[in-house]
Amino acid sequence: MKESVNKQLAYLEFINRENSFRHHRYDDEMKQYEYIKLGDMRALAEAERMIHSAELGHLSDDPVINLRYLCICNITLVTRFAIEGGLEHEKAYNASDLYIRKYDKAVSVDELYALHAEMIAYFTKAVMAAKKENIYSKQVIQCMDHIHYHLHEQITVRELAELVGLNESYLSVLFKRETGINLSEYITSKRMEAAENMLKYSDFSLTEISDILAFSSYSHFARVFRKYYDTSPKEYRSREFGKAGWGRMTQ
Repeated sequence: MKESVNKQLAYLEFINRENSFRHHRYDDEMKQYEYIKLGDMRALAEAERMIHSAELGHLSDDPVINLRYLCICNITLVTRFAIEGGLEHEKAYNASDLYIRKYDKAVSVDELYALHAEMIAYFTKAVMAAKKENIYSKQVIQCMDHIHYHLHEQITVRELAELVGLNESYLSVLFKRETGINLSEYITSKRMEAAENMLKYSDFSLTEISDILAFSSYSHFARVFRKYYDTSPKEYRSREFGKAGWGRMTQ
């Protein structure tokens, strides 16, 4: 049995080489799942790009069955990453079962593509909601949302206080009480999360990442990054993705 499987795998590898076919790199494929785990709506565009890629696996000669299998494989990972992102287990598994049943009833490729997009949107929004539900006050959520969409700008406590209609001192106390960290630490932690993803998945240089995330200088960015990850941005990119050829390895 083992010898037969090995022969089949060798033949499949030969056919794929002859047809210049290759699967996605692991790192490339994981982007959509990391976005879902964060409750980041960029997951929609990334998942759309991947599902329409020419590098998807070939599981059946029937295009509808092939895409159905791929969608089911995809939702298995989406569900696990959504749970890691904070979505309640039973809710995640029930949603997975629901969409698999929908995939099973789909009769066309277009219908499956539409269901796939709907599924990604559902899980991403559900994770986003789970991160906020019954945990934070309206003012703290407003601050979090503003920080999320303005990491490329300087953000001050005064600006946030004016946004939510509270004085700076009260907002600082409220935010620390509900989240466990102060506002400046939260802003920095979100910038570090963004920096980590950009180092992993973008082709921006190190200084470009520093500028995009509104650091005063690359040296400041590197000091803060080392504090969080115990390594420099350059070392991090080289260690994680240098062998795969990700990114420009320059400042």
